[in-house]
Amino acid sequence: MGSSRLPGKVLMPLAGRPVLDHVFTRVSAAELIDDVVVATSDLPGDNSIEDYCRIRGWACVRGPESDVLSRYAMAVRQSEADIVARVTSDCPLFSPLILDGMLAAFDPETLDYMSTNWPERTYPVGLDCELMSGAKLLDIADTATDPYDREHVTPHFYRNPDRFRLAGYPCARQLSHLSITLDTREDYDRLVMLLGRHPELACPDADVVGIVAEALAG
Repeated sequence: MGSSRLPGKVLMPLAGRPVLDHVFTRVSAAELIDDVVVATSDLPGDNSIEDYCRIRGWACVRGPESDVLSRYAMAVRQSEADIVARVTSDCPLFSPLILDGMLAAFDPETLDYMSTNWPERTYPVGLDCELMSGAKLLDIADTATDPYDREHVTPHFYRNPDRFRLAGYPCARQLSHLSITLDTREDYDRLVMLLGRHPELACPDADVVGIVAEALAG
């Protein structure tokens, strides 16, 4: 809720529902997902997020604002997850189809980390997803000391390719120049426009990549 560029963005209304509602329900729509946990900060300003989760009956963990890695570790321990999917709350049009594709391709016996953005971004900004071994994430949470690694959760994986087994999950087209993330007021206005002109985007089964590529072409 304390975003400096767009305060309160996580609970801003979008097509009749808070942004967080879009993210949670779209992640939950993935067929291969067992559990979803909201991991927010323990700052008083984020009490409203915990309150909303309680109303909706969603699992929620809270931890230090800057040590996001520790929040993920809390979520892993609470859910006993073998595989962890990371989707941030500035992705209200996230596609569960991407998540299911990644989960189908991810084998924790042979991989530790998979990302739509590694080794380079190919999906539109706002369709980001990362998968990782729950056990490896807990190991990193117990040993990583770099503040950057702890704030951004996953860099320890791809900054140490000699220690971890990494894989990318690229888009069929190079669309990294497009953005449907929520970071600024301009981003919010773009999302409102997209959902207004393409209400089918509100459906988790929508071809988000195709619709966005056509809508934002040029």
